[in-house]
Amino acid sequence: MLVAALQWPEIDPVALQLGPVPIRWYALAYIAGLMLGWAYARALAAQDALWGSVKRPSVVSLDDLLVYAALGVVLGGRLGYVLFYNPGFYLDHPGEIMAVWKGGMSFHGGLAGAALAIFIFARRHQVPVLAVADLCATVVPIGIFLGRIANFIKPELWGRVSDVSWAMVFPGAGDEPRHPSQLYEAGLEGLALLIVLYVAARMGAFKRPGLTTGLFAAGYGAARIICEFFREPDAQLGFLFGQATMGMLLSLPLVIAGLALITYSRRARQI
Repeated sequence: MLVAALQWPEIDPVALQLGPVPIRWYALAYIAGLMLGWAYARALAAQDALWGSVKRPSVVSLDDLLVYAALGVVLGGRLGYVLFYNPGFYLDHPGEIMAVWKGGMSFHGGLAGAALAIFIFARRHQVPVLAVADLCATVVPIGIFLGRIANFIKPELWGRVSDVSWAMVFPGAGDEPRHPSQLYEAGLEGLALLIVLYVAARMGAFKRPGLTTGLFAAGYGAARIICEFFREPDAQLGFLFGQATMGMLLSLPLVIAGLALITYSRRARQI
């Protein structure tokens, strides 16, 4: 049976060309996510009413945090992809490990790198780790949203074959229509989570250290698991068992850790 499908909008993956150097949407998504997140974090850190007596990083110190986070996200994201998604290929081709311009980044690896960056920053600036983590968790969905839009533009990480009316035929994915799962992830992991955490911050979540981080971890993990049911698993991995994917497996600990942090923060005395 033939199924009507939307055509993927052909968008040049190169946003602009600076002489011999191509600037891709993928790179711009990372840069914009970091810069917008930094600006949003500065605005949140400047509002005393949101924090109560919780010690938080100064607005000025967030310039340092931007550098720490950028290194953590890029290095962690790349190494996470190498280790979790395609270790065999990179074991045979070690020179390709740092070829980030060819694609291949892991959110969970980037999260681990960002967590290490937060810990180092908090120790150096003598502020509570959870306060820094809460601030970062609130702004991270901006980068996730832009990153998933970049995945759609590239295109990569497309969805499973489907007959829904909004299914699309993606170049490089065959002739069958598929879920635009990149847009599902942009909506759930990015925009929806950004709104939830904004509301939580306005309701005083920063006054309970760990609550915002827990909401982010549980919320992202749950959203990612849901979206994985519509996303085509990586070709080199396929399904791990049943309908389980690597993305689901890596997201489950996030949900558990997030719920544990939420419980801890709610039981602790509000500051």
